[in-house]
Amino acid sequence: MNIYVDSSFLVSLYLTDQHSAESRRRVMSAPGLLFTPLHNAEWAHVLGQHVFRGQLSLSESQRMHARLEEHQRTGRWIVAPIPETAFDLCADLARKHCPKLGLRTLDTLHVACALELKANRFWTFDDRQAKLAKAEGLKI
Repeated sequence: MNIYVDSSFLVSLYLTDQHSAESRRRVMSAPGLLFTPLHNAEWAHVLGQHVFRGQLSLSESQRMHARLEEHQRTGRWIVAPIPETAFDLCADLARKHCPKLGLRTLDTLHVACALELKANRFWTFDDRQAKLAKAEGLKI
């Protein structure tokens, strides 16, 4: 079983917030978590923003990044490319669901990636994104 997590879940897994305990509990029994270049780009931005705001030091940010890379090497994350068709599906999802759900581009792009990568589950702490994933038949 492959599980696609969005950025909110990824951040809660590695940094401490109100969802960290739940994300860590879920990961304990998760067989495979998909990780795309989209995750990588968002993770780099999150760490940089935390340093900018004074919430992490630069050395703490580097340790967090190294920890995630170690988890990739040990197989916690299944590294996958962004499917070529994900951007077209993202636009289709926006046309279909955005007027009702008020989605952002990254919301629909994450769901499109999950669908195109044939994920069995979609984990997020974002309500709008969860509604979209559910509407498209993903188990959340």
